[in-house]
Amino acid sequence: MNETLALVVLALTASIFAFLIPFASHRTYLLLRSRRARPEAREPWPEDHLPRVTVQLPMYNERAVAVRAVDAACALDYPTHLLQIQVLDDSDDATSWLLEERVARWRGRGIDVRHVRRPTREGFKAGALAYGIERADGEFLLVLDADFVPEPGLVRDLLPPFRDEGVGMVQAAWGHLNRERNWLTRAQAYLLDGHFLFEQAGRYRAGRFFNFNGTAGIWRRRCLVAAGGWQSDTLTEDLDVSYRAQMAGWRFVYLDDVVVPAEIPETVAALEVQQRRWAQGGVQTGRKILPRLLRGDFRIGVKVEAVIHLFGHVAHPLTWALALLLFPSAVARRALGLEYLLGVDVLLFTAATVPFVVFYWSAGELRGRPRRGRFREVLRTLALGVGLSAPVSRAVARGLRGARDPFVRTPKRGTDRRDAYRVSAVAFDTRVKLAMASLMTVYLVAAVAGGYWGQLPFIVLFLSGYVGLGVPALRERLVGSKGSTGVEGEDDEKRDPERRADGRRLRPDAGLLVGARAEVAEECEAA
Repeated sequence: MNETLALVVLALTASIFAFLIPFASHRTYLLLRSRRARPEAREPWPEDHLPRVTVQLPMYNERAVAVRAVDAACALDYPTHLLQIQVLDDSDDATSWLLEERVARWRGRGIDVRHVRRPTREGFKAGALAYGIERADGEFLLVLDADFVPEPGLVRDLLPPFRDEGVGMVQAAWGHLNRERNWLTRAQAYLLDGHFLFEQAGRYRAGRFFNFNGTAGIWRRRCLVAAGGWQSDTLTEDLDVSYRAQMAGWRFVYLDDVVVPAEIPETVAALEVQQRRWAQGGVQTGRKILPRLLRGDFRIGVKVEAVIHLFGHVAHPLTWALALLLFPSAVARRALGLEYLLGVDVLLFTAATVPFVVFYWSAGELRGRPRRGRFREVLRTLALGVGLSAPVSRAVARGLRGARDPFVRTPKRGTDRRDAYRVSAVAFDTRVKLAMASLMTVYLVAAVAGGYWGQLPFIVLFLSGYVGLGVPALRERLVGSKGSTGVEGEDDEKRDPERRADGRRLRPDAGLLVGARAEVAEECEAA
């Protein structure tokens, strides 16, 4: 390596660390802030003054989980005359037939549940929620995605802080229905637990802006209206309206002891659909919100946290760039005769990674995960973050360019282990991950041959991340190409919308199942 190239490599590597180390340190800051006490009003509302609540269930082709979601919502422990349930159904497959039947059964039991259909799917989830608000009669709005299964007491658990008229939204934490499904779900559980236990709690307890997570939270209707309502010009409508509401003066509350379990993506393709949407939408929201927020009369801590929060996904392309430069920077030091500084790379990389290890280790501790094997799980979580750097970087770039892409929902499987809704891994992203895995293998061999021993643990970490997501993504594509087209929603029901997964047909006249099953009293229980 010639001197000029070596200097360029070292300068680029130093620039990346200059961004990544403060970002990693910020995780420690949030962890410490999350331990502060911030008591909220938790006294139950008097029974004779309970407000009317509308539960909104936005759905699009959710055959695997739709019925379970409706059952759970209808089983909420709240006075039936004060509870309205909206099934906001944009489906174009057999999901609508299943929902029509289930809603009719629950209505027969006196539950105010309505199957709401729109003429078009304009605005995607944001459009469905906005359409529902126009037809809602609740003072408060509980939003639940189709894969969330709340405990019956959820509404009562989340309502008490609203006795403060300045509170506009109360958010619950997420639990995990399928955490033990595979290594991918276990690693995601650590990611999500760290987010809720420390990021959400840290921002909330430090008095910073934090966001509604798109589900498992209740909104005061007046707050949503005052903030401008749901808007679909970003892929993260929840993040967008959260900042607009708090900038308008509304206060948000996070209750980390209220947990709503949900499904974690079980395949690489499903996970990357979710992560790309979150990353691109987060950057879009930053472009939209930050100019006004930074000009506004807000505390400096709020502004700094907002920048880190909304542009946090920029860490993914930086991680990707670091993967490319980590070993060449060691070679550059040797070429410049700075071999005595080779340990600096190790120190810098340690400074950029140890805070994340502590972050996720602490999340496991608070969630009661077994200590035995936890360090291995934390390393897998870090490897997952590395593996996601390739596909998420592309989404960040699209967000920075202002690209407008359609909302693609995260595939869900429910209790049906078949792929009711298939989505293929993106070919380009799969090739990039495999190419990075190959490059890390070359770096590993070269490091061993050249005696760059300090680089080995970090090269292995990057290699594990790209192999861990690249190989399963390739396998999913190969299986999908043999078994189906892999197109969103294309399954047996899409080809024959009158046929259920169990082979029985639906009556075209009434949308009810042929062959009566158990009565509602036996069937309609929270799943």
